[in-house]
Amino acid sequence: MAKSDITGKRKLLARNVSHSNIKTKRWQHINVQVRRVWVPEYNRFVTLSLTTRDIRTIDKIGVTAYAKRYGVTL
Repeated sequence: MAKSDITGKRKLLARNVSHSNIKTKRWQHINVQVRRVWVPEYNRFVTLSLTTRDIRTIDKIGVTAYAKRYGVTL
């Protein structure tokens, strides 16, 4: 199952709505990428499954601060 290691985000159940207003179930998949992230506190790389939003936020505030925000230990 595609799931973010830090935030725990995964696919969501949604509805397709046709022109005649018939509703059918479908999945909204998230964009999960496997990335090696450098953690300066441990002086090593950590391999994580991250969403693209996670990757952008890690670039902005750092992997340690982002993991601390969600209560995850690397």
